[in-house]
Amino acid sequence: MNADDAFEPVGVKSAWLLSEGETLLNREIMGEMNKQKLIEGTKTYLTITVAAVLMDIGIYFFKFPNNFSFGGVSGLSVVLNDLQSVFSASQVNLIINMALLIIGFVILGRDFGIKTAYVTVLSSILLNVFEAVFPMEKPLTDQPVLELAFAIMLAALAAAMLFNEDASGGGTDIVAMIVKKYSTMNIGTALLVVDAVIVVASFLVFDMETGLFSVCGLVAKTLFVDGALDRLKLCKYVTVVCSEPDPICDYIRDTLQRSATLYQAEGLYSHQHKTVILCALDPKQSVLLQRYIHKVEPSAFMMITKSSEIIGKGFYQGA
Repeated sequence: MNADDAFEPVGVKSAWLLSEGETLLNREIMGEMNKQKLIEGTKTYLTITVAAVLMDIGIYFFKFPNNFSFGGVSGLSVVLNDLQSVFSASQVNLIINMALLIIGFVILGRDFGIKTAYVTVLSSILLNVFEAVFPMEKPLTDQPVLELAFAIMLAALAAAMLFNEDASGGGTDIVAMIVKKYSTMNIGTALLVVDAVIVVASFLVFDMETGLFSVCGLVAKTLFVDGALDRLKLCKYVTVVCSEPDPICDYIRDTLQRSATLYQAEGLYSHQHKTVILCALDPKQSVLLQRYIHKVEPSAFMMITKSSEIIGKGFYQGA
């Protein structure tokens, strides 16, 4: 022990050690939170990138060659490409998207969203890369209905993935956001109006068959997006009525990393004491919980309900 230690009050040294321990703990917690944010951000942008690739495959290989014009900047590019011969459809798409991107930042500001800007730039660049690597002089097949189906499915799946990550494909979505800002329309109605104008233009520029295909594409895409989005957000709301809740609750908390709400209840006929467990899970976790309950308490009563709108911690956080 040195002279300084001999005269240092014990309480002061303990407080200093405690403060140092709290600082280290706080640093560890902050480091873990930053790591988690990095992982979530990486997953989000990976999903957005995959969605942009799917969207561009549908546009370049199926939409452009067949002159399908069911909305979006890609549909407008198809129409404008037929009216001039200076730029290709991919180049027209790039020019319009970049112009709308600038307008979006000027008019919408921070509300515009960095994710939408990322998708807009990536999608526009990818289309031009596809054009350079895979030049298309005619449709892949001689079956326009088959190609329309792929153009719709790929575009709708990509849109659902983007909406699920609070992003969009840019383009006419930006126009719809501007219309919404300066009118009483909601975003869905504004987007439908913008896309409908492009579909009408396809009747004027192309033949009746192409125009009718475009109408079918717009309607089918809208329905497919809704279905795909519900599927991506699908969760299970589980109600379990059991006599021994502890093992089940431990499994939900420790293995599934979820929480639950407990109620005490009584059987109508038996008047036996029961515990009701309410829990929201993803589809995979729901299957795992079913198997576990069947193993530890086969007599437990379970009710499982599909839901695409569970809002709260660990799920969708709301608008």
